[in-house]
Amino acid sequence: MTIGSKLAWDDTVLPFQLDVSDMRGRVARLDGVLDGILKQHDYPPQVEALVAEMALLTALIGQTVKLRWKLSLQVQSKGPVRMIATDYYAPTEEGEPARIRAYASYDADRLSGQDPYAQIGEGYFAILIDQGKGMAPYQGITPLAGESLRRSAEAYFAQSEQLPTRFKLNFGKSTERGGSEHWRAGGVMLQHMPKASPFAAAAPGGGDILRPADLVDGEQGENWNRVNILLDSVEEMELVGPVVTPTDLLVRLFHEEQPRVFDAQAVRFGCTCSEDRVRQSLSIYSAKDIRTMTTDEGIVTADCQFCGAHYELDPASVGFEAEQSGDA
Repeated sequence: MTIGSKLAWDDTVLPFQLDVSDMRGRVARLDGVLDGILKQHDYPPQVEALVAEMALLTALIGQTVKLRWKLSLQVQSKGPVRMIATDYYAPTEEGEPARIRAYASYDADRLSGQDPYAQIGEGYFAILIDQGKGMAPYQGITPLAGESLRRSAEAYFAQSEQLPTRFKLNFGKSTERGGSEHWRAGGVMLQHMPKASPFAAAAPGGGDILRPADLVDGEQGENWNRVNILLDSVEEMELVGPVVTPTDLLVRLFHEEQPRVFDAQAVRFGCTCSEDRVRQSLSIYSAKDIRTMTTDEGIVTADCQFCGAHYELDPASVGFEAEQSGDA
């Protein structure tokens, strides 16, 4: 696809509410964020697509976390793509951008075909929320489901949170006029406002994965079905293209539902790695493990999996000398 120059609504997440049907949601557009994430690595196309989809889901879901909180998404799989991990760091102050980072671990010799999701086997989808120092982290896990990561995210919210949730996503490589090719993504997240759902206490069929529609009935079900029909009318270029702004998109899709928008959240690529954090993480390793990371010149090396930053440390600063005498 061909896209014009960077747009004012790129790298933002716009929260909204549909007053008539009692729904909430977000519209996200990612451009520079994906560039920042993917240029750190030389991923095969199938892996790039999975990381792009995961980053878009992270932006849409993460917008709800409070200041200074951290939200992480993880996919663990027995397939060629073993893991995809993303982090969303909420702003530390009002008005500042949120930060997103992501990476994937995969077996290159096991990749086959062009379908990205075919590279993921049996596994699970997890959401973790870190509320800060002194607070217990939250973690929810559900089995991978459906034919895409977005389907697994929908199953997670249905199964773990009892919240009917839908995602419409579009992502891929675009070419700016007169510029180079790069990744771009856009999407809409739609979610029923939280309500008690006594009929959603157990999955239907004795353990099957819940679907969003399993959580609503009666008038709520009618509202959910109506709004989803409207959401399904969105065109792919409306999600990523330069013509339709996020606010115009909401009016086009949901004008009869009385959409109400809130302040948009800017997002940027950002990594929190530092020499101190690397030293702290290495401090849990034994002297024997540290030796495998030490060069012939006596320097401990480590690379950040998210941003590729390279660190060189004095072994003594990560406890090597202290542990060496007891490791013989």
